[in-house]
Amino acid sequence: MDKLALHGGRPVRTKPWVSKYMGSEELGAAEKARVLDVLDKKRIFRYLPDGLEASECSALEDEYKSFLGTKYALAVNSGTSALICALVACGVGPGDEVIIPAYTWVATAAAVTMVGAVPVLCEIDASLTLDPVDMAKRITKRTKALIVVHMRGISAAMDEILAVTKQHGIRVIEDAAQANGGTYKGRMLGSIGDVGCFSLQQSKVITTGEGGMLVTDSEELWQRAVLYHDGAGYQFRFTDRKIPAFPGQNYRLTELQAALSLGQLEKMPSILRQTHRNKEKIIKGLQKQPKIHLAPVFGTEHDLGVSLIFYVADGKKARDVAEALTAEGIQAFQVYDGVANDQHIYVNWEFLLAKRDPWGGHYPWSLAPEREIEYSAGTCPKTLALLSRAVQIHLNHLVADEDIDDILDAVAKVATHLL
Repeated sequence: MDKLALHGGRPVRTKPWVSKYMGSEELGAAEKARVLDVLDKKRIFRYLPDGLEASECSALEDEYKSFLGTKYALAVNSGTSALICALVACGVGPGDEVIIPAYTWVATAAAVTMVGAVPVLCEIDASLTLDPVDMAKRITKRTKALIVVHMRGISAAMDEILAVTKQHGIRVIEDAAQANGGTYKGRMLGSIGDVGCFSLQQSKVITTGEGGMLVTDSEELWQRAVLYHDGAGYQFRFTDRKIPAFPGQNYRLTELQAALSLGQLEKMPSILRQTHRNKEKIIKGLQKQPKIHLAPVFGTEHDLGVSLIFYVADGKKARDVAEALTAEGIQAFQVYDGVANDQHIYVNWEFLLAKRDPWGGHYPWSLAPEREIEYSAGTCPKTLALLSRAVQIHLNHLVADEDIDDILDAVAKVATHLL
């Protein structure tokens, strides 16, 4: 076998890696026509009195309800806004605790603090999602909710999680920002917990550039979310409000954004069929490598296939393997190297480690001085150890068979030399 490209050998691949966003690559004539139609109508604000239920935002909500099989949906301006509205809907507020995984986008933790609640970090397991066993240990009398994150397109172990949360009366919010279109045992992600949250940011499976969606089967939770997402309260939305009014923010989605996203759910099955197929083929090939470790969920129906992660023996090997694969023409990363400021990993959430609020104080942690919650490398050591020996390669639906062959050839070459 040739020398590693890192050491002067011939690389497996010389053309650039297929590194593109998914949903935005599929934007075309249909989306352009919808956006131009909105401009022609000159209705870019959702809540104009005439045609309220015929708005683009309303149509997008209907698409999500139909796609996920939920009774209610609410379009908002970001995935973060969806999380905040979900927390408010579930009654989470000052002094409450919310369990979140230590590996998720920083917005999950920020949303918790912005409603005055305290994030309680939980370990992940090899699936890259929340560890149900560790989660059970983190529950206290203050625990009000759990945000379970379907990370890197992989569904969390919802049966095990719900078995615990139901015993304790804990609300479950699904953060499906990275797993739009995913399933768990035949159920659509986001439709399993009390509330589901989605992101429509550009790096997601479908996109409006920035945008989000909240879904639920509870009319009360939906009405609470609607109230909070609109500072004007109920006057634009309800004909039959069943809850008391309370102040809210402005997290409304515009008609232009909704029009851009309309119809994209129809494209999702074909996009995900390709990513599923690619991942299944890659995992099958990697199983021949004895020094590479894969979680059982990788490449199954519970994996969207939007990212490839495998594990090696330790952090040094992961760093060396990622560097060598990149030199071979396959862009790869060590998930946690202790240097990069990756905002998916809790030790890089500066505000959380310092327990700092926007005003220089320590709200909401100061609300419960009798329960000291610290955040450090020792908070979730298993997560850091796992991610330090994890190597990641970004995937998408544009990856072709020749690209998959290049991945397998490069990994085989690097494994022979380094593992």
